Amino acid sequence: MASELNGQKIAFLVAQEGVEEVELTEPWKAVEQAGAEPVLIAPEEGEVQSFNHLDKSTTYPVDETLAQADPGDYDAVVLPGGVANPDQLRTQQDALSFLREVFSAGKPVGVICHGPWTLIDAELVRDRTLTSWPSLKTDLRNAGANWVDKEVVVDEGLVSSRKPDDLPAFCAKIVEEFAEGRHPVAHAGATQGASA
Repeated sequence: MASELNGQKIAFLVAQEGVEEVELTEPWKAVEQAGAEPVLIAPEEGEVQSFNHLDKSTTYPVDETLAQADPGDYDAVVLPGGVANPDQLRTQQDALSFLREVFSAGKPVGVICHGPWTLIDAELVRDRTLTSWPSLKTDLRNAGANWVDKEVVVDEGLVSSRKPDDLPAFCAKIVEEFAEGRHPVAHAGATQGASA
């Protein structure tokens, strides 16, 4: 497993605060141990404030701002959860544009917990099958997704999980999907989002 992702650069897209710490650190360790270079991308320079549920936890240095980040430089993207994180991130047009480019190029994406909120605003979930924290079920269905209650779901390179308890399965599956690389762009949501 130590070399599956050698040479890959993985974007971890987060808001300035509110990211669920374990949903950032565990996938980060997984891709790093598989040989990839993880990069923390946020709206502003400085640090990202992570949370352990509702309590402030550790801060992490931002590697690139959304304005600086070029989707073409990355092989895959991880969208960690936390309630406040995706709720803030989905208001950032640069984040939505970044994700639309990634999806239109067929690059793999891992998303967990409340992370799919950002994908909804980027108009990238229509006709996709995914899971999430249960409270997003109606939002995802209203946006045209097929929501299922499973530990980990894969839909043509889109890997999703529900919660921190699912992290072992999520981390193993993102490494596997990221190693496979690009997938054909077959969903209306991907092309619709790319042209929006």
